[in-house]
Amino acid sequence: MQIKNLMSEDLITVDKDQNLSDALKLLRKHNVSRLPVTNNKELVGIISERDIANKLGSSKYESMPASRLHISSVMVKDVFTVPKTMQLEDVAKLMLDNGIGSVPVMDDEKMVGIVSKADFVTLATGIAFDKITVKEIMSKKLVTVSPTERIVHARRQMLEAHVGRVPVVDDDELVGMITSKDLMRAFIDFRKKVPEKYQKSQIKELLVEDIMSTKPTFVSKDMSITEVSELIMETGYNGLPVVEDGEVVGIITQTDILKLIEKLES
Repeated sequence: MQIKNLMSEDLITVDKDQNLSDALKLLRKHNVSRLPVTNNKELVGIISERDIANKLGSSKYESMPASRLHISSVMVKDVFTVPKTMQLEDVAKLMLDNGIGSVPVMDDEKMVGIVSKADFVTLATGIAFDKITVKEIMSKKLVTVSPTERIVHARRQMLEAHVGRVPVVDDDELVGMITSKDLMRAFIDFRKKVPEKYQKSQIKELLVEDIMSTKPTFVSKDMSITEVSELIMETGYNGLPVVEDGEVVGIITQTDILKLIEKLES
């Protein structure tokens, strides 16, 4: 299958000279996690919730409001693109090899669509995926945080592990989830509520339990990939913790499903 048959043609873009607040409004309005960045309608970068969370949580920008940051200072400039005729397994491999969540799709030099891991998940249903269980593809190498850890520490762990979500565990029990989106919103709200002169000291007082989502959705290791894919599509979550006997034993993400599709298609 060519990627043009899977891509989304509904392109939501942001200009590189707009400020970060504009990107935040678009992300929230359209419920997306990343936006292509343009300059005079030409693709020049891409910006994601994870990029924003990482930038706003850094010491260099820790007291700067989103309204004073331009898109160009946060976006990723080296953007991978693919032609619309590229085979989907080749696009999947490109995304996996380079650790990217989406790629703009081009026709000649014009952007005509975008494809993300979420688009690939829509393919992971049916007979072939009914026969494969979570335990066969889930990630067992798990990064977790406790509810009483500082969010600056959680951000650092997520950065080092190159992940966008981590389970929150207390006495081996799953009590919540924290994502790049949670961090992004927390840093923005913090800047709005706390005077600049107090931000450097008070940011360290923000804890994971203050911003985590509680009662998280989880799956069992014996669920089929079809069931998990349908749950991911229904909830919009990028990944789900895997729980057995009340203990978190792994996590299954869009990346794990993308790896499976690439393997089956190649």
